Amino acid sequence: MQLAERSIRHPTEQRPAEGLRLALFSGNYNYTRDGCNQALNRLAGFMIEAGAQVRVYSPTTRTPAFEPIGDLVSAPSIGVPGRGEYRLALGLTPALRDDLKRFKPTLIHLSAPDLLGVQAGRWGRRRGLPVVASLHTRFETYLSYYGLDWLRPSAERYLDGFYRACDRVLAPNAPLAELLGERGMGHRVRVWGRGVDRQRFSPAGRDTAWRRAMGIGDSQVAVAFLGRLVMEKGLDVLAETLNLMRDQPIRPLIIGDGPAREFLRSRLPDAVYTGHLDGEALGRAVSSADVLFNPSLTEAFGNASLEGMAAGLAVLCPRAPSTSALITDGQDGVLVDQPNASAYAAALQGLIDEPMRRLRLGRAARNSSARYDWREISGAVLDVYRELGAVSDRRARTAA
Repeated sequence: MQLAERSIRHPTEQRPAEGLRLALFSGNYNYTRDGCNQALNRLAGFMIEAGAQVRVYSPTTRTPAFEPIGDLVSAPSIGVPGRGEYRLALGLTPALRDDLKRFKPTLIHLSAPDLLGVQAGRWGRRRGLPVVASLHTRFETYLSYYGLDWLRPSAERYLDGFYRACDRVLAPNAPLAELLGERGMGHRVRVWGRGVDRQRFSPAGRDTAWRRAMGIGDSQVAVAFLGRLVMEKGLDVLAETLNLMRDQPIRPLIIGDGPAREFLRSRLPDAVYTGHLDGEALGRAVSSADVLFNPSLTEAFGNASLEGMAAGLAVLCPRAPSTSALITDGQDGVLVDQPNASAYAAALQGLIDEPMRRLRLGRAARNSSARYDWREISGAVLDVYRELGAVSDRRARTAA
């Protein structure tokens, strides 16, 4: 299978996206903070700076997690049963259709395979507009964490149909692009990676006084988990692994919040829980750890792992498409082939016993993180939009 992949570059024109009218559809653009909506907001900001007009359609709440970029139109939605922090859009309502007609987009970008995304894609295709979908998480893998494995074949067929109906599919890394290609989408696939803020996440942000204030001893190895506290992040394996290490000089550091907080507290009562952090406080907490342990198998990219790498930490993850794209095992991190507690504990023991190896991995990880520049990566998406003819060429029209 030949992977259709563009080189990542930053456009050199002054306003390279002028003429682009981007209608971006999201399942969660600003009401909780996660890797998906952070990437979408970065993309919207880049396109606006480059001269595009961006209109975003997404469920919203009265308590947004942050100020969104671009014009945000609230899509009618309901709470997801059992996961009240998330909203489910009710589709492309007549009001949203009217708004789209007035906006007159030149391209439809779908970031969630929900009812809103499906109907927005159909709306665009009926009008001859290019439709792009970006893959942000492996929804089909979530089912295992809720005892619904029997639904996975149906979920995979649904997702295949959703992505095959699009003109281009943006995968977060080459391994997932290859996987999409094997499912019959090779000629449609392009790679849209993710970037990292190397100033916020940096070894320079390590703060010994903060560690002591949080109850982390100078001789303890702070093993951090970074992310939303939800079961599909592998919290059961996280807790089991760290409990196997109780007799070791480690201190679990849980950075984040979510509905599974009490589940984790009941199993790791001695861990340090920072709650949700942002900005400088988030960078300081991550950079003050020694190891980042990310046991999730549901990641499409692995933003938390990349942030740990930028902070100069030794990163421990399962071997999966997302982690294999980020980490070279033994060079700038550690990948575990068998994602179970005993295998993770053995790998973690090696990082505890060999502090110089831990430091070497962290330095290499910091160097590797330099490849992930947000502006260059967003420029690759603009290349895809141009490829589909969604950006008008003003110079060509003037010459004509």
